[in-house]
Amino acid sequence: MNKTADFSLLFVVFIWGVTFVMVQNALSFLDPFTFNAVRFFMAFVFLLIPYISTLHKKGKTWNKGLLIAGFHIGVWLFLGYGLQTIGLNYTTPAKTGFITGLSVVMVPVFSLLLLKLRLSRNTIIGVAAATIGLYLMTFADRSNLNIGDLLVFLCAISFAMQIITTARYAKTLPALPLTLIQVSTVSLLSFVSAFIFKENHSVIFSSEVMLQKDVWTALLVTAALATAFAFFAQTFFQAYTTPTRVALIFSMEPVFAALSSYILIGEKLTSASIIGCAFIFLGMIFAELPVKKKKPVTQEFS
Repeated sequence: MNKTADFSLLFVVFIWGVTFVMVQNALSFLDPFTFNAVRFFMAFVFLLIPYISTLHKKGKTWNKGLLIAGFHIGVWLFLGYGLQTIGLNYTTPAKTGFITGLSVVMVPVFSLLLLKLRLSRNTIIGVAAATIGLYLMTFADRSNLNIGDLLVFLCAISFAMQIITTARYAKTLPALPLTLIQVSTVSLLSFVSAFIFKENHSVIFSSEVMLQKDVWTALLVTAALATAFAFFAQTFFQAYTTPTRVALIFSMEPVFAALSSYILIGEKLTSASIIGCAFIFLGMIFAELPVKKKKPVTQEFS
């Protein structure tokens, strides 16, 4: 099951990486909080259909603990996506993917402090390699840092905490209702934020937006694949792996973001970025290597 979990989460990361460009195009017509509110509401509807269809088989699964857990995860997810989507207005899709990937460094630290999980030697080396790669991809050119990069860095902290809180609850609570509460929390908080920051969320119904193919393509793809499927998969499969392993897999997101930006919009990749991609990939692979167990010392008697 561990390998299935790893490959499933890697596919999730691939989806996230290639949708950065779609989201940035959609933000030309929609403000960030409105986009996230609609995206996560659509994801809630997509998840609600299979939940209702299987409800009679599973019986009552909702309780106070489930609601609190889902809301807890959802708050961190809301902060992550809110900061990331706003940051996309000021920085590039590739750099957004790079900085978001810094959560790979934060998750092991948070796991040690909050969950008391120890790290294997291979995992530590893998995290170090991924960190070097992220440094090369993100901070090799410090002159290009801007407010968008700072917002995305705060988003990386939020995503790291989302991984930690998911790890805390995924092994004891059912994945589908936990994901439903999680995405509905993000949608609700995004709608509230749109009102607080006086953003006109009703613009989604304007003729200008309704006729924009890019907006609806981005909403449908991100709602169905990058949200409903992705977060259900993360919640389900994280019960079979560790938070640090998940973070290492998620560190591939900037690689996919960079490649998709290069293919779709012709964003140039520097030599440092290419080397950084290689370090991230090697770090993830090295962390997957089995740890050699020391043979017990036996003493021979003559």
